[in-house]
Amino acid sequence: MSTQVEAKKKNITVVKDNGVAEIHIHVNKSNSYSLAFYQELNAAIDDIRFDHDIKVAILMSDMPNFFSAGADIHFLKSADPHFKTQFCLFCNETLDKMARSPQVYIACLEGHTVGGGLEMALGCDLRFMGDQAGKIGLPEVSLGVLAGTGGTQRLARLVGYSRALDLNITGDTLTPQEALDIGLVNRVFPQEEVRERTLEYARKIVESATYAVSNIKLSIMNGKEMPLNAAIRYEGELQNLLFRSEDAHEGLKAFLDKRTPDWKGK
Repeated sequence: MSTQVEAKKKNITVVKDNGVAEIHIHVNKSNSYSLAFYQELNAAIDDIRFDHDIKVAILMSDMPNFFSAGADIHFLKSADPHFKTQFCLFCNETLDKMARSPQVYIACLEGHTVGGGLEMALGCDLRFMGDQAGKIGLPEVSLGVLAGTGGTQRLARLVGYSRALDLNITGDTLTPQEALDIGLVNRVFPQEEVRERTLEYARKIVESATYAVSNIKLSIMNGKEMPLNAAIRYEGELQNLLFRSEDAHEGLKAFLDKRTPDWKGK
């Protein structure tokens, strides 16, 4: 499939190529955003969800030093409490769409990732970071507020209650290696390689049994919120779908024939 580039919007550009959608963020030098950015991101996620050809989406920054510094402080200061509450709700609903989508979402972190920028990355399924990318953390407590677009909840589910509490109440930021050590990021690559290594990972997924990959993601993401017995039943229903798929038939046959499977994604 040939490369497709959407019309460049004010805050993001989406590039689609061979099953991978790159969401390029270019709000300002620190990618400090307002509602307009999340409205564009929400529309991009909706478009990707309905695009059957897209199997992986990567969030990346076009700014050299920042993935994102989070919400613009001037924007927040000027808004009334009701608007800010609805803004946080809309952000969380947008990020939750990534978790509920069949595509795998990867945050490619090549610069500082703090506040709402980390919360955006936490909304993704995986996080890959450059070894010189800067700091990562949730400093919202220094403003007298909490990390209100999933920072207290998604972080706790990812790294555990105690670590999440420590990071939230101190506002401390971590180095890429420290983030890797606690499981906040999945991979740390040499800084000059992080984007290409992320794309390589994405291409491997696209070339794999993508129907199984999508169901594995949904089984894990949705199942973690269920009681174990219900989650096991849910896993079984997804497995039942896979057993009936063309890819499962091809995978088993290719294994017995000792050849590489010809995956169809269905």
